[in-house]
Amino acid sequence: MPVRLVITDAMWGRIEPLMPADPVRGRRWADHRRTLEAVAWKYRTCSTWRDLPDELGSFQTAHKRLIRWAVDGTWERILAVVLSAADGSDDIGWTVSVDSTVCRAHQHSAGARRKRVPGRAEPDDHALGRSRGGLSTKVHLASDGQSRPLALHVSAGQAGDAPAFEAVMAAIRVPRGRSGRPRMRPDTVLADRAYSSRAIRSHLRRRGIHAVIPQPADQIGNRLRRGRFGGRPPGFDAEAYKQRNTVERCINRLKQWRGLAMRTDKLAIAYQAALHLAAILIWSRS
Repeated sequence: MPVRLVITDAMWGRIEPLMPADPVRGRRWADHRRTLEAVAWKYRTCSTWRDLPDELGSFQTAHKRLIRWAVDGTWERILAVVLSAADGSDDIGWTVSVDSTVCRAHQHSAGARRKRVPGRAEPDDHALGRSRGGLSTKVHLASDGQSRPLALHVSAGQAGDAPAFEAVMAAIRVPRGRSGRPRMRPDTVLADRAYSSRAIRSHLRRRGIHAVIPQPADQIGNRLRRGRFGGRPPGFDAEAYKQRNTVERCINRLKQWRGLAMRTDKLAIAYQAALHLAAILIWSRS
């Protein structure tokens, strides 16, 4: 049975110029397109690396390439260039929605050494957390107005949403051609009540970003109990907040890949690299 591929010729035409060039010395790279298809197949099907079909080449090559390009930042660089091209054609909606989702972790994702590996941006806990539901990883992300991921960040599954907010916002970085500073500030940020904190609102206010975040009932009650010392309620645009479902749809698009909906990677950098590849293909398909 032939393997179903996901990278069309039009998509590859956008991605191919961004791939690393062959080394000056040593062996040449294996076919980049086949390697990307191999990584995508693994995470779309949530299969083990050793079950990779022969048509997609060696599983060792695909796995080593995934880790190597995660360490040197190749996946993030390719995504940044794809975003830059979309911004150049005014294809990015800068009303950004922020949210997170918990992904169950398979038992095979546990067991990696807790000691930090030199040269790798790998968290000590490997972005794995344990709760009553078992091992899990939380994916924090920001999406544009068309449900496409702009920034991704992973943490342990039991971590809160608000502490990772600034990390997600800092990851929004869209280059503007050869000159000029990259765009890092959305026009508006939509988020649910989990992000309603004084620190987050102050962070957005300092950067000149309009916040559309509803207040939870306990914060409203505390402000009312303080009377005139409670201050004014924060502004809230209920009509604009209706667009927050874009981040929910973005999460659904990512979780169509079963290997992203359930994590099997021992290393957080490998799992985040797969998220970046899925984001690259989503933007390349646009």
